Amino acid sequence: MTPQEDTTGGLVGKVAGKVKEAAGEALDRDALAREGRLQQAHVETQEDASRQAADARREEAEARTQAERREAQAERERLENEVAEEDREAQAERDRAQAEQQADARARQEQQEAENRRRAEEANASSEEQQGRREQAAEAAEAARLEQEARRAEAQAEAVDPEAGR
Repeated sequence: MTPQEDTTGGLVGKVAGKVKEAAGEALDRDALAREGRLQQAHVETQEDASRQAADARREEAEARTQAERREAQAERERLENEVAEEDREAQAERDRAQAEQQADARARQEQQEAENRRRAEEANASSEEQQGRREQAAEAAEAARLEQEARRAEAQAEAVDPEAGR
């Protein structure tokens, strides 16, 4: 091919190649026909290379997309695990707080029961003390009554027999 016979690619190059091939065969010029076939082969080679490059770009894009999907899936799983861990920690904190509240409630209840027992024991002791005072007062009153009765009996005995008491 001479520098003046520039081959073009694409559809125009293919058409130009066919025209050259047909003209070369019609004019019985083998070099022109061969140049036309070479131009067509060159265009087909360029088209194949373009298709292969496009296929390679598409496969590369698909590979990037798949890698991005895997990365996104891994990130989603990491975040899900992180959220699940936070949920477990929050549940553990709620459980701890609930157990603490229950322990505090039991302690308050036990304190209240102990205070109630103490008050009941104090009331019982006070009641027993009052009962003891009443019994002591009743016994003192009885002793005073008996002593008074004994003095009366002595006075009567003295009055009946003044010499007997001496």
